[in-house]
Amino acid sequence: MSTSTEYRVTTLHERVGHDFGLSKPVVLDQARIDQFAGCTGDHQWIHVDVERARRDSPVGGTIAHGLLTLALIPAAQFELGVYPSDASNVLNYGFERVRFLAPVPEGTAITIRVELAEVDAKGTGRFLVRSRNTAYKAGEFDKPLMVADTLAMVLA
Repeated sequence: MSTSTEYRVTTLHERVGHDFGLSKPVVLDQARIDQFAGCTGDHQWIHVDVERARRDSPVGGTIAHGLLTLALIPAAQFELGVYPSDASNVLNYGFERVRFLAPVPEGTAITIRVELAEVDAKGTGRFLVRSRNTAYKAGEFDKPLMVADTLAMVLA
């Protein structure tokens, strides 16, 4: 959460349009892909069968699950300080406009840019926050890998 004394739950609306920047790169190695497959039960060969993927995959190896890339967004948001430090809670409210634009080969380091898109007051001390999130291969910002809007309910 952001540590700025000027950035508070009550001033969230003032940051609409703000680009919080890029998260630190996260490497999507085979161990992480396999662990995600174990959690989700998605053991498609394109993700977990290294030998077959080398032979049959159009990218010459395994690729990360799109949902694995999507699942990295909340950590990026907290790392970048999207949510003010005086929030008592931040609840995942969902995803919209999710698109997986390119495969993410095993071993790719990705980074996520987060922009605050919208803030709607939903009653006393409750704000629905929409963020635009774009994942890139680290250092290659001309071709996004994934885009997604996230919704979070921020409580004062």
